Amino acid sequence: MVDDAGGVGSEFVFELRVCQWVEHNWPPGGERDPDTALVVARQLGTKHRRWDTIVVEADRSALDARADFGERELDSDLLHVVRHAPEEWAWYRDALPDPGYPWRYVREAVHRASDRGLVATRDGTNGRIELRRNWTYPEWVQRVIAIENKPDLDASAARALAPQLERDVALSLADEVWVATAATDGSVEPALFEDIPVEAGVLAVDPTSADFGDGAAVAWHPRTLAVADPGTCITDRPSGGGHDASAARFEYADPAWKERKRREIAERAYERGWRSYVDTMRPDCRHFEVRTADGDRLPWCVTKECQQSAAECSGRCPEYEPEPPAWRQHGWPVAGGPGKAIQRLLDAQRRRRRPGLED
Repeated sequence: MVDDAGGVGSEFVFELRVCQWVEHNWPPGGERDPDTALVVARQLGTKHRRWDTIVVEADRSALDARADFGERELDSDLLHVVRHAPEEWAWYRDALPDPGYPWRYVREAVHRASDRGLVATRDGTNGRIELRRNWTYPEWVQRVIAIENKPDLDASAARALAPQLERDVALSLADEVWVATAATDGSVEPALFEDIPVEAGVLAVDPTSADFGDGAAVAWHPRTLAVADPGTCITDRPSGGGHDASAARFEYADPAWKERKRREIAERAYERGWRSYVDTMRPDCRHFEVRTADGDRLPWCVTKECQQSAAECSGRCPEYEPEPPAWRQHGWPVAGGPGKAIQRLLDAQRRRRRPGLED
């Protein structure tokens, strides 16, 4: 997390450490309700906006019921099927609400849901596809929190980040919006002097803290956004120059759309989690390791002797060396070498954060 000069490491590693802190210590400055579980993920959002960290606060019992549908995400089409599947057999076009797009896509989603065991199907009268629910889909999402990670939030970074946060506040898709930045020794964090929306919270993270659990503090508390009200989607805004008097362009986002998007984001977070960073790195390199940091495991490059970023850890790295074939020849069929073992380890950690999937 800290480079050789004592400063903040890469934004990627900072992001992992923030996710780690959130998983163990959320909410900041308070006690978590024992009936509330957390799902933490990275790099998720909508078509036009992606957040660094997503925190989904979930009802623990409802999240446990969500496990009946497996560990993979349910996309928008599958959610349309499983949420409206009837208790008794019915033709899918009678049972499901009009989706607003061709029914042939719904039929494909019904087949996909059946293949995954999410619903039961059969051939009815005249070959019509009938379906019936296997389980009631639980409404497990309570709150969604979005966090932007900027370890070095100087003036130029704040100017680039402020318009994004203003869009987040106007759309109010998340219940809270935060900025996580590296703490300084100042009596007032520099981030508070920057031109960021007052509705956004500021989390000051101390990357040099040996105990990361105590290494973050709230510098500014966020306002709770009106997620149940219509939101404003800013599609274009003027540059603000002295000769630019044009108005911003925007669209309204109705509450039903926001509710669907929140559910879809939560589903993607449920499958992915924040430990999926290994999917974009090269754990099959003989120099790739995961080392324990404050109770969790983060990537480590033996050759560079640092916590590498995802951009560094690729097949283009000059130090990249594939695992020797002999490392992967343990058991039959091939079980994989250390790289596969790392992936299984991180996957097991992810599953332990999903009630009902621990076993």
